[in-house]
Amino acid sequence: MKIGIRIPGALREMKVEALAGWLSASGFKALDLSVATAEAKRACEAADIAIGTVDARGGSPITKDAAEQRKAVEGLKEILSDIAAHGGRTLFTTLSPADRTMPRAESFAIWKEVYPEIVAHAEKSGVHIAVEPYPGGAPHYPNLGCSPETWRAMFSAIPSPHLGMCFDPSHMVRMGIDYMRVLREFPDRVRHVHAKDCEILSEGLYEFGNIGQSFGRRYRFGEGWWRYTIPGYGEVNWGRFLARLEETGYDGILSIELEDHRYSGTEALEKEGLLAAKRHLEQYVR
Repeated sequence: MKIGIRIPGALREMKVEALAGWLSASGFKALDLSVATAEAKRACEAADIAIGTVDARGGSPITKDAAEQRKAVEGLKEILSDIAAHGGRTLFTTLSPADRTMPRAESFAIWKEVYPEIVAHAEKSGVHIAVEPYPGGAPHYPNLGCSPETWRAMFSAIPSPHLGMCFDPSHMVRMGIDYMRVLREFPDRVRHVHAKDCEILSEGLYEFGNIGQSFGRRYRFGEGWWRYTIPGYGEVNWGRFLARLEETGYDGILSIELEDHRYSGTEALEKEGLLAAKRHLEQYVR
């Protein structure tokens, strides 16, 4: 497995050549991109950095508005083609409905009608789609692809191996889902992995329950009773998880997604956090 990064907030201000150079000098092996471009491809090749995922952009195809739906589908197909043309192999996305109040059952009914065309284009382009298990924001948590219930429905509706998941155990921890069991059930659907942890805060659970704070925000990345962290400061057993991940045959990218208030806000802090996360993961990655 290659340890790489998803670009955090302050580092997005760096030019891609400078960022790829810093990553290479610091021992990282991969970079997730916001956009697939010729410039980014050249920068990564020059620094011997692999391209990880490339972000989906634009509107959501999960919408009742036929014109917006068609625009979003064509936009995703164009991004898939761009990824293939610029050295990428994986699209990163979440399955968020345009209307965040839409019940998930309604969203799924739309998704299973519009997404086969997108996946077919991914197959044609030689690109995989990696859906992150982010449930979406409070209070509706509307996203598909964030629980075993919705994964089973998705993979039954579209069995193509080009549709998979961006495995992020931090989201599963905060939702109370056994991430090791998920890995056992869906080992052949892992297309990318985010190295992010989650700490469950017992005092926060007492104060707010699992519905979150009513007043203010305790942590930038959290809901008062949980917070995202770099690997090593949360509930994920990285040694056990990575050993089982290796046994599934996964030999792709382990991308550090830095969402930790202790290492946030400046270039220096974010670099410190990325390096600390890398040191923790290197204990277990072969």
